[in-house]
Amino acid sequence: MLKKFLFMTAPLAILVPLAGQATVTVQLDPGTETSVTLASYRCDQGDAFTVQYINSAQNALAVIPIDGAERIFVNVVSGSGARYVSGEYEWWSKGEEATLTNVIAGTQPQQCGPDDKQDD
Repeated sequence: MLKKFLFMTAPLAILVPLAGQATVTVQLDPGTETSVTLASYRCDQGDAFTVQYINSAQNALAVIPIDGAERIFVNVVSGSGARYVSGEYEWWSKGEEATLTNVIAGTQPQQCGPDDKQDD
């Protein structure tokens, strides 16, 4: 399930809570059209989670919960689909499907798809 929100003229600040009481704020360009799309996924029979896709001018981000913490992923070049990275993690989406990979650990990618069990 996708939910899309559109913001214009006012700058968008992305607040991501970190361990303890620290918060990260990302200020996006004022005056540009910014959209935030929420999508619910489930990977390899695991728990459902929500990904926030944030697009503003040249910036494309995804905020994904990993091991109980929100991580900011940045869009990078991809031959197909949308590829995002954050540290050792890679999130690669194409259509409604995606993979989550820990590229340092060398494990198999987790196969992810839409969470069809979510209520509206």
